Amino acid sequence: MKKIKTSISKSQSYEEIGEYWDKHDLAEHWEETKPVEFEVDIQSEITYFAVDTKLSEKIQSLARQRGISPDTLLNMWVQEKLQEQNA
Repeated sequence: MKKIKTSISKSQSYEEIGEYWDKHDLAEHWEETKPVEFEVDIQSEITYFAVDTKLSEKIQSLARQRGISPDTLLNMWVQEKLQEQNA
């Protein structure tokens, strides 16, 4: 027997929970809710670096030609350069 994952919908899977909330509104169950407190520790995994506008335009153009995002193109280039430095 699967463990019930939610007290409101009585669902046993995340799919069932989704199906339930597709058809219901929280307002129908507001009295069943209770206040909670929690902390969120958001740590970004992305670091941004300033790039000259003209360089940025060239990067975007090259990325478009290759069918990849500018972020992906830059990450590939930096990774290649770092590998060269470590060789």
